[in-house]
Amino acid sequence: MGSSEEKVAAVIMVGGPTKGTRFRPLSFNTPEPLFPLAGQPMIHHPISASKQITNLAGIYLIGFYEEREFALYVSSISNELKVPVRYLKEDKPHGSAGALYYFRNTVMEDNPSHILLLNFDVCCSFPLSDMLEAHKRYGGMGTMLVIKVSAESANLFGELVADPSTKELLHYTEKPETFVSDLINCGVYIFTPAIFTAIQDVSTHRDDRANVSRVSSIEALQSMSRTFPIDFVRLDQDILSPLAGKKQLYTYETLNFWEQIKTPGMLLKSSGIYLAQYRITSPNLLASGDGTRNATITGDVYVHPSARVHPTAKIGPNVSISANVRVGAGVRLINCIILDDVEIMENAVVINSIVGWKSSIGKWSRVQADGDYNAKLGITILGEAVTVEDEVVVINSIVLPNKILNVSVQDEIIL
Repeated sequence: MGSSEEKVAAVIMVGGPTKGTRFRPLSFNTPEPLFPLAGQPMIHHPISASKQITNLAGIYLIGFYEEREFALYVSSISNELKVPVRYLKEDKPHGSAGALYYFRNTVMEDNPSHILLLNFDVCCSFPLSDMLEAHKRYGGMGTMLVIKVSAESANLFGELVADPSTKELLHYTEKPETFVSDLINCGVYIFTPAIFTAIQDVSTHRDDRANVSRVSSIEALQSMSRTFPIDFVRLDQDILSPLAGKKQLYTYETLNFWEQIKTPGMLLKSSGIYLAQYRITSPNLLASGDGTRNATITGDVYVHPSARVHPTAKIGPNVSISANVRVGAGVRLINCIILDDVEIMENAVVINSIVGWKSSIGKWSRVQADGDYNAKLGITILGEAVTVEDEVVVINSIVLPNKILNVSVQDEIIL
């Protein structure tokens, strides 16, 4: 097979600001995909995983954000990885499959033989090379990464049934009301270019139905068009479900970690997962110290080179400290994300929390939570530029930007 036929293009869906509401107050000023996760922008993790694929032609980010919001990052990561990375802005919603089809000419510029399709808000080991090899053996149009979860949580995702021997996708249903299977869709795919024909077929079939439908009025036809735009194609419902059982789609099961990052709680959990993964992939990113010249480090901790941490501080496990952070004497940090330009003063404690940019935590104050990643107030979140004054305790609370807390709060949302 010629090298031109072996090229792979990677497409990462990044969504848009309308979906950023789930990350508020953290997403007010920063797009979700660029939010720091284990010391790197969230989208960095699927991008760096894609880079491991042999003959990667390019990486395309598709979303609704303004191009200026991604320009600096795209330029930086392209230079760092020595691979072309481009941001492609949708002019309107096309659905996950429809967006891929809309930019088909750009994605196919280098005539790739395979297309990786990933969602940015997935935390996993991204076994893309092994998955690609399995996809080639299967000989189908597409292969999806799957994982087994508890029966209680399966209906939160797309459930599927696969042939245990051939791994063919036999049945797929998105978030069913009744239990179908403990095998779920991980949101990571590999396709051949035949996916574009399959997407086009959906649009063509929808157009034909609109033309032949007997409707009582022009208004009814217009209503149908609004409900089912011809170029709006969903990957799950319009591609995976109809093509299941037709020897076109296959599955690759991961036995490693996988999480969907839909809330700040899951962001904090995923940060810990990636920090642990650094032991294998990037041990140079992990901090160390025994309390003599550097702070005492326990477990997996990332500290940005520009941060200043007092030697008497105790940090970890699962702590990520961003640029220009100042950590005072006697500070204790456990299971938290500290964003740029934060100051944490002497003897303060931060546990199970995310502290927003330019915030300040006073002496002997405590910012903490129970650490239930799935609960609405399971972690404490301080928005940008929040000031917690000396000896104030903040427990299980969300604080919007630019607030000053001079009294203790618990189980509250401070607007």
